[in-house]
Amino acid sequence: MTDATGRTATPVLSLRDLTVEIPTRHGVLRPVDAVSWDVEAGEILGVVGESGAGKSMTGNAVIGLLDPPARIAGGEVLLEGERIDNLPLQKMRRIRGKRIGMVFQDPLTSLNPLLTVGEQLTETITRHLDVSDDAARTRAVRGLDEVGIPAAKDRLGAYPHEFSGGMRQRVVIALALCAEPTLLIADEPTTALDVSVQAQITALLKRLCRERGMAAMLVTHDMGVIAETADRVAVMYAGRLAEIGPVAEIVGSPRHPYTDGLMASTPAASAGQARLRQIPGAMPRLTRMPDGCAFHPRCPRVQDKCRHDPGPVVGKADYRAACWFPIEAGEDAA
Repeated sequence: MTDATGRTATPVLSLRDLTVEIPTRHGVLRPVDAVSWDVEAGEILGVVGESGAGKSMTGNAVIGLLDPPARIAGGEVLLEGERIDNLPLQKMRRIRGKRIGMVFQDPLTSLNPLLTVGEQLTETITRHLDVSDDAARTRAVRGLDEVGIPAAKDRLGAYPHEFSGGMRQRVVIALALCAEPTLLIADEPTTALDVSVQAQITALLKRLCRERGMAAMLVTHDMGVIAETADRVAVMYAGRLAEIGPVAEIVGSPRHPYTDGLMASTPAASAGQARLRQIPGAMPRLTRMPDGCAFHPRCPRVQDKCRHDPGPVVGKADYRAACWFPIEAGEDAA
């Protein structure tokens, strides 16, 4: 992406070979292994994969919320060109909430049940912005209104349990955005919501990124949400980046066999069949990672090289997918 002068603009978020390790009695585990990508201003990057793929762990590493003994063991996290993965805890706390907003799957984990929504919003605003209490309250009302809470001024005095599930998620989004961050990390923000509310939340995220020029990293296992919301898609498998590219290319013409399996297992792709198509087997445990490509025990295109040699690194030497034998346009994966 370039700015008005034609120069390359600095991405809002850059991961450079990010690696997360967890020391255990079984050895050192790597739930995130040398992951690299950029997210530009105004862009939504969808991060997709099965449970255990490393999606949420990557988001937690970016925002500095890894639970010990998990730690960043290699690589870099850059926020608007500034390295933040090695910052002291106090400095990271000032960035978290102000420059990086976070939306979790369960809104009740982000909201204090003993405080009103208005108290929580104004506290966050005054902590990160140099504004008066009255100005913070005005911002809080504007924030609730922006995310579609009706009668926003009247709802400031309501407690979290007085909102429906979809409205609580909107409150959490308002809380994540009230300090005007440049990056939003949304971890499964629509999983617990019904389909109509999901559509409202995804439309809200798209609108806010477009209007604010905010970058977003949308973590989900739902390819339907990705297809409707994201500009680009990063597919993760067993801690590694399997494939990345524009959403239309990834959905319409996946190159990695794992991505192709995810696409084929959606209801739309299985229309007219008695059962949904599925990827055979299961993702390997981190304690029992296979040699070579981690996907090879489940891959319909596996060859001998795959069993001994990890796939190429995405983004290097023009590789879009971490596969030695990628699917070409119009080719059947099997």
